[in-house]
Amino acid sequence: MNIKEYTIEEIKDPTGILVGKRYEFFLTVEFDEEDELAEEDHLQIKVLFSIDESGSRILNYHFYNSLENKYLDYGLEDEELEEIQAFCHMHYLED
Repeated sequence: MNIKEYTIEEIKDPTGILVGKRYEFFLTVEFDEEDELAEEDHLQIKVLFSIDESGSRILNYHFYNSLENKYLDYGLEDEELEEIQAFCHMHYLED
C-alpha cells in the first residue's frame, strides 16, 4: 500500500463531551498489483483518528471511491492498519 496524497481536518466538538482531539484524514492510496484493491480507481481511505492523554488510535475507517462518490465494503489487514495508524500519528499536527 502506498499513500499518494492526504488531507487532514480537525473535527471540532462544540459540546466539549469528547476527550482529546479528533481528526479526519482522507488518504489517497494505491495497492500492489497482486491486491484486489489495485483495480479500484480513485480509491481513498477515510480515517477517523483520535489522540488524547492515553495515546492515539484509529476510531473508524472506510474505503471510498471519490470518482463515484460511494463507500466500498473492504477492510484492511492488521499490518496495513498499523501503517495507517503510524502515518496519522506522524501527520495529525499538520492540520
